[in-house]
Formats: sequence, structure tokens, C-alpha cells
Amino acid sequence: MVIKCLPTGMFGSNCYIIGDKGECALIDAGVESSEVQTAVAELGLKIKYIILTHVHIDHICFADKIKESTDAGLLAHQDDAPALTDPVFNGSAMFGRAKSFGNADMLLKDGDIIEIGSLQLEVIHTPGHTPGGICIKAGNCLFTGDTLFKTSIGRTDFRNGSMEDIMKSIKDKLMKLGDEIIVYPGHGEATSIGFERKYNPFLRI
Repeated sequence: MVIKCLPTGMFGSNCYIIGDKGECALIDAGVESSEVQTAVAELGLKIKYIILTHVHIDHICFADKIKESTDAGLLAHQDDAPALTDPVFNGSAMFGRAKSFGNADMLLKDGDIIEIGSLQLEVIHTPGHTPGGICIKAGNCLFTGDTLFKTSIGRTDFRNGSMEDIMKSIKDKLMKLGDEIIVYPGHGEATSIGFERKYNPFLRI
């Protein structure tokens, strides 16, 4: 399994390449298409899917360009997918960049499995930051989007955010995973479930 983080996305968002046997998934699309394609080529991979952890502008702003240049399938949770075409709900209007994006090619739900090479990527629905926010588990790696960060959690003061939902998602789903699970968040540096269980102040409330 190959994992590469591109931390140069809009508002410092992370874009991840996860690959195996010549193909890969791009997790979130906040990084310029040219940078993504250069990184993928250097790794000798071909993008099969673009998987959105949630549909906010800083994680989707280059989704259309990357899709057009790679012919990859665009995947989003069924509860977030409608926001792709809604500048208010995807947050682009808030920053004076009102934009409608193309529709998802596949709608995801909790428990879905996405195959990349010999890898099986499990979709974990974690609403709270957005209604259709997801985390993606691949072996002992967990890509958490804006649900869980190192010593923090995703904000819930945007439209359709819910503190109650995000805390339930984290405690009932993510904290049931083993301490050894490596967490790759949508912003900032990697951490682990064990570290967050011990040091994340939101989990001691």
C-alpha cells in the first residue's frame, strides 16, 4: 500500500493518494490538478476514484478538473452529494467563489467497500461536520476528513453541522477502533486513535 499526503490544498486541506498495484484513489480534491497528476505519475499509479470525505469547497475545489483530466469516478456520500451543485451548501458562496460542481458518479453509504488494487477501503459514515461526512478505513489507516484532527474535531457551526452528531460519530464509531489505527486528517498532521483517546480534550467532555 502506498500513501502520500499532499498538504497544499485550499485553506491547508490535505489531499491523500492511496494506491496499490498500479491504481489509486484520491481522497479529497483540494489540490491543483497538475500537482496531483505529477505526484501520481511519480508513484507510477493511475487514479481510479476521487473520494470526497465531505462536500466543502476546500476539499472539492479541483474535483472537476481532476476528474476531467483523469477520467476517474467521483464518489461522495449520498447525504452530501446534493451539495456539489449547491454553492451555499458546499461553502463556495461564503467565500465569494460561488460554484456548482459536477454530480457524483457513485453515491456512498455506511459500510460500502471501495476496491483499489488488492485494497479494500471501508466507508464509515460520520455525520456532524456535514450530514454526509465520511471516514475511510484501509487496514490500520483511517482517513478522517474534517471529523477528527490531532487534539481537535471538525467545526460544527457551518450550515447543517451538528455538535451532537459529530461527538456521536467519533465516540460510537471511531473510538471503537484500536489504539494502533493511524489517523490521517483533512487538515494538519497525522495522529492515532490511541493518542486522541488519551489527549483529545473534546473526548474528555
